[in-house]
Amino acid sequence: MKAIVSIIMGSTSDLPILEKAAKLLDEFEIPFEMNALSAHRTPAEVEDFATRAKARGIEVIIAAAGMAAHLPGVIASMTTLPVIGVPINATLDGMDALLAIVQMPPGIPVATVGINGAMNAAILAVQMLAVKDETLQAKLADYKENLKTKIVKANAELASVHYRFKTN
Repeated sequence: MKAIVSIIMGSTSDLPILEKAAKLLDEFEIPFEMNALSAHRTPAEVEDFATRAKARGIEVIIAAAGMAAHLPGVIASMTTLPVIGVPINATLDGMDALLAIVQMPPGIPVATVGINGAMNAAILAVQMLAVKDETLQAKLADYKENLKTKIVKANAELASVHYRFKTN
């Protein structure tokens, strides 16, 4: 089995957040790899990863980082693969990471999800892969239909919640 998605984190302290992406990729049966690389502490390793990812069969990269959060942008600057940035809430409520990832210069885009939004990053990766894979498109459609079903069920359960002035 060869990975087609790569999950890169700036530090293993980000793993509890990125586990959500890993679990979703597992659910969709998409082979992935996980590595810790730092744009600031291991720049040579980041360059090696980014420049070789496509040749190794990687199709989408999910890159997460907190604080200065340069990792997703540095990777994006070295590859033509789509990079999805996940800002991590390490300081300043994650706003520093969000702005560092989303404010890329022209020509170096990084698709960016919300702060700690690893699950949405994985869903976006699945959507990108599903463009050319009808089986994956069907799984994704089922997944989204199940999201709808969960909300309908939750709304029905709210009917049994009683308050003195609740009217429904």
